[in-house]
Amino acid sequence: MEVFVEPAKGTLLLLSVMGVGFGLLALATKGAAFVAAIQRVRAEFATNLALALFNGIILAPLFFWPGEFVQKTLSASAAVTAFWNGWHPVVVVVLTILVADFVVYWRHRMEHHPLLWRFHATHHADTHYHWLTTLRKHPVSKLLSVVIDACLLFVMGFPAWAIATAALVRNFWGFFVHADVPWTLGIFGRWLISPAAHRLHHIRDEALMGANFGNTVTLWDRLFGTYVDPTPHVACETGIAEGTRGFLGELARPWERRYRLGNSEDRAAPATPTCPQARG
Repeated sequence: MEVFVEPAKGTLLLLSVMGVGFGLLALATKGAAFVAAIQRVRAEFATNLALALFNGIILAPLFFWPGEFVQKTLSASAAVTAFWNGWHPVVVVVLTILVADFVVYWRHRMEHHPLLWRFHATHHADTHYHWLTTLRKHPVSKLLSVVIDACLLFVMGFPAWAIATAALVRNFWGFFVHADVPWTLGIFGRWLISPAAHRLHHIRDEALMGANFGNTVTLWDRLFGTYVDPTPHVACETGIAEGTRGFLGELARPWERRYRLGNSEDRAAPATPTCPQARG
């Protein structure tokens, strides 16, 4: 049981801090509509919380071993690591974030390929988008992120402190861009993925869903032609044609008949408009 203690502490602390922070944000931005918003997300919130606890506590020891193996296998030599010692810490952290986001960008794009979509679909299934959507992940998708996301950072020899700092920034930004707020971040949205930009990635429209893959910055989406301005799509409807599931349903989703037969037509865009006015 001891192997679950530390993951449990970390996961519960993370959920508590983010829950309070984004709960206050929702209260401040929604005002009188706050209670109605809570009622709308209640069922999917329970699914997301169950997945977060399952991945973050129950399966944590299984994720630790492949992650540790990748780190030991790909870690650069001391000479490569020493290269970063003369750089300003802020520059090192910014470069770490950019490189990490480059890897995440391509891992994320791979997950939209039919071979991996069956697992990634769980993350897109929320019809009531909210901060905990960021942890709505099938265990296979969680494993992919553990194994892939930091691999290039190890190869390039970034310092452990920079990797940890970048991870904190990127993890917070992951929660932030899933918040149910219609924010484009104005001029800063040109360089940073905003909540509106990432919500557009979750739109219930297969064509527009293939946009804004970045986690933190828009750089890689712009360079590889997948950035789409979210301004015309603020507060768009989210979800997928396959529909949402409960906790057990999401775990079983990849083995549903539609995925086993390789049928991707179920992701087709709906005929009805998907971008109502912002709900505040």
